[in-house]
Amino acid sequence: MTAAPIDPTTSAAWAALEGIADGFSPDLRGWFADDASRAERWTFQAADLTVDLSKNLVTEEILGHLLEVARTVDVPGRYAAMIAGEHINVTEDRAVLHTALRRPAEGSLEPAAPLTVDGQDVDHDVHEVLDRIATFATSVRDGSWTGVTGKRVETVVNIGIGGSDLGPVMVYEALKPYVQAGLTARFVSNIDPSDIYEKTADLDPETTLFIVASKTFGTLETLTNARLAREWLWKGLLAAGAIEDTDDSKRDAVSKHFVAVSTALDKVAAFGIDPANAFGFWDWVGGRYSVDSAIGTSIAITIGPDGFADFLAGFHAVDEHMRTAPLESNVPVLMGLLNIWYTNFLGAQSHAVLPYAQYLHRFAAYLQQLTMESNGKSVRSDGSPVVTDTGEVFWGEPGTNGQHAFYQLIHQGTRLIPADFIAVANPAHALEDGDVDVHGLFMANYFAQTKALAFGKTAEEVRAEGTAESVGPARVFSGNRPTTSILAPSLTPSVVGQLIALYEHIVFVQGTVWGIDSFDQWGVELGKQLALQVAPAVDGDREALDAQDASTRALIAKYLELRQ
Repeated sequence: MTAAPIDPTTSAAWAALEGIADGFSPDLRGWFADDASRAERWTFQAADLTVDLSKNLVTEEILGHLLEVARTVDVPGRYAAMIAGEHINVTEDRAVLHTALRRPAEGSLEPAAPLTVDGQDVDHDVHEVLDRIATFATSVRDGSWTGVTGKRVETVVNIGIGGSDLGPVMVYEALKPYVQAGLTARFVSNIDPSDIYEKTADLDPETTLFIVASKTFGTLETLTNARLAREWLWKGLLAAGAIEDTDDSKRDAVSKHFVAVSTALDKVAAFGIDPANAFGFWDWVGGRYSVDSAIGTSIAITIGPDGFADFLAGFHAVDEHMRTAPLESNVPVLMGLLNIWYTNFLGAQSHAVLPYAQYLHRFAAYLQQLTMESNGKSVRSDGSPVVTDTGEVFWGEPGTNGQHAFYQLIHQGTRLIPADFIAVANPAHALEDGDVDVHGLFMANYFAQTKALAFGKTAEEVRAEGTAESVGPARVFSGNRPTTSILAPSLTPSVVGQLIALYEHIVFVQGTVWGIDSFDQWGVELGKQLALQVAPAVDGDREALDAQDASTRALIAKYLELRQ
């Protein structure tokens, strides 16, 4: 059993925050009126990201205590331990080295190169795989890699689930303006057969390349979908007369239309994929932290090796900010501590992420795994019960769509919902409606929403508009709804990498304060295990059905009755 993590709730800083929270009455209007420099002092820079924290429910006194909490649990020391390869994932006895995936091959690095962990030259191995991916991506992009009939690849289909899907699909959607003309990507994850059916229904097998992303090459959903994809490929090629109905011909087709992201080379070969076309990663890369590993092969193909390198450089820029910036101006630390303030002292249970950039429409879904799989824990890293609430429900949709849906709850509901607003100054497509800059109109909403949430509208202001007293209360906005504004120049590959790294480190800060292991995910295992036990009952095994609880047994019986 590992040593007990530091308990922040026993510190003087924690006690002071509890005292402030008791009867806390924020006043953003008053704070801004009394402090002309508030916006300037609470705005920080992390690489290309300008981050305005001034509309959060925090004072200098509160921030001082939060920073002392961070020092108490030694956030800088824990981060240094992580990037150096110490086994901070204690339940699996593993290093946590997603930051090593984006370390440059050259230059002044900390820890110094070569980074050696558990006898492995991490820097060498990472860049060896990156070079192989770049070579492969180039061959697909320039047409030298072809399918079994000699046609170039037009569609890349990534088959994975969890981190092997959420990251690549989010980044692909975010960076569509950078995708090479004539190339598209699709993503299959759900074991619901409708998913792979819809994703392949209109594709040409002769121009389709599948990437099967599974470290162990044993993930139930991924391998089921991979087998379905293989059957689809064979069926289509046979119907077109492109291959013969022989084992050798079919295996040759698979070798030309499938590659793998996996380290289980024997299983890859048994499936029919040439092990030379398998790109590996390591057990110190968690799935939800893996989009910058070989899991991002579909991204490297579609936006190109140079774009992928820029993507990795964005991650590294924020890694360096996290490592070097003083706590008082360290953006991931500050944002993580604000989440601690809201969750543990003000009772917030959810957190909205609201990108005013349509290309980031999958960002909130990506963050759901990153944040909730990481910090949804009820025991600390030594196995003892947690001493605070942990985790928040992360959710969101792009603006302005969300304004016409759930913003009502954020503005006037009874829940405290901190929200992050993300936008870029320069759109990929600058369009005009007559003489109106549409992106400017869009951004006006971005600015207006945080202003409205912060400052609201008083009863006096409602009356001054001539509103009838009978409906006045419904038009009052309390304000003091906390927001963080994040603004970047453009949605480049680097900026997307920066945004991901920012939230990775926010998760790290919160997990460190809570004393939990943010890098395991045992909570996803039980359902998987039970599904394997239930499957025979669903297939009609009477003994397996009788072994289920009464509710599950009745549900399965009804399903079998309804199934035609």
